[in-house]
Amino acid sequence: MPKTTFTIVFFFVALCSYTQPASHIRYKDIVFSNIMIEKNLSYADNIPAGVKPKYYFFDLYQPAGDPITSKRPLIIWMHGGGFKFGSKSAKGIAMLCKSFAQRGYACASINYRLSRKNTLTNVKALINGCYDAVQDADKAIAFFKQNSEKYEIDTNRIILGGNSAGAIIALQAVYSSNAELALLADSTDKTPNSDKHNINKVAAVINFWGALFKIGWLKNGHVPIVSVHGRNDHTVPVGKTNSSFYGSLSIHEQADELNIPNRLKIFEGYAHELQKHFNPFFSSAATKQRWLQAGQFAADFLYDELYK
Repeated sequence: MPKTTFTIVFFFVALCSYTQPASHIRYKDIVFSNIMIEKNLSYADNIPAGVKPKYYFFDLYQPAGDPITSKRPLIIWMHGGGFKFGSKSAKGIAMLCKSFAQRGYACASINYRLSRKNTLTNVKALINGCYDAVQDADKAIAFFKQNSEKYEIDTNRIILGGNSAGAIIALQAVYSSNAELALLADSTDKTPNSDKHNINKVAAVINFWGALFKIGWLKNGHVPIVSVHGRNDHTVPVGKTNSSFYGSLSIHEQADELNIPNRLKIFEGYAHELQKHFNPFFSSAATKQRWLQAGQFAADFLYDELYK
């Protein structure tokens, strides 16, 4: 095939995948028809002894046929499951990652170490599980910064996000220090980061029905936060509880006082995971639509904070 003809054909194929109407805005709206997915990549070079390699796997979602060659913002997404269950491949997470890739983002859905203890009824076990997962989130951020050329990532626009336990990880990873979280977890391991975790390493946090362990940790930094929560969530309540959780409403109110850029959407009448009645084994079509609405809400906020 002559070089000129090949160039024309390649350009036409790219345009077919890049479907942005004139009124749609990159990073805010769905602009790509197709995406590329690379599965079961690893963000860890050195895996600790006794840890399964799958805990460091990630799936990478990117727009297909993107004619813009500049580096993309990256969303690192962490799944829910109470630090006991779940994986990067959950259907709801795949749906969210696909939708963000269709907006022009790179989106990495990552696994992290799960606890062997009963995190669902023991708060201390949950905090210890979160501590380990935060170290894994740190590792993932470092990996993508070190491999930004390979994956075409804009290191100034790395966003840490998650749903449920994943959102708890994201909030603690950015706003607590390693020493603060280690003290709460009764851990003697204070070596990975004695100072702030990722205050200067990420551009924003996406908090889908998560919580902070200590609301005072918001004073540690000024990273924008976008939160979504169900008003009737009894698994991770939207406000403060007696079990050391400060949900999205508490985070929103304190962030406003500290002038931290933030936005909160509460789904009235819905519980955890935006379900009518929380069931970790079932998600209806209506719930999926609420997740997509949550994704659009987050995308609008990120666009306003990072690109407007």
